[in-house]
Amino acid sequence: MATIQFIKGIDEIVIPNIKLTRSRDGSTGTATFRFTNPKILEASMDNKGDITGMYLLDEEGELVTREVNAKFVNGQPRAIESVYIIKSPEHWDRFMRFIDRYAKENNLSFTKANE
Repeated sequence: MATIQFIKGIDEIVIPNIKLTRSRDGSTGTATFRFTNPKILEASMDNKGDITGMYLLDEEGELVTREVNAKFVNGQPRAIESVYIIKSPEHWDRFMRFIDRYAKENNLSFTKANE
């Protein structure tokens, strides 16, 4: 099962908007995840622990980024934006295997941006 967590052991149930960029030679890239009103920001989650990163988990293991930022509206946290940096073609392939599993399990589709 492919899942995303911000606190180990607690799956985030809100599906993010994900934007991918890739270098021209395909060797590096970024994946920007934006979660609007994620469960992890609800008051009931206050005692569950601190957000220490974004963990992308599947049967192959774990991909981790520490670049996680809350977005506030009128002083209240409303969104989380997280960036996963892809540093090599192998990391790109591994990330795409995760995202393919995650997409299938959550009935997501891919839309290519206009170039």
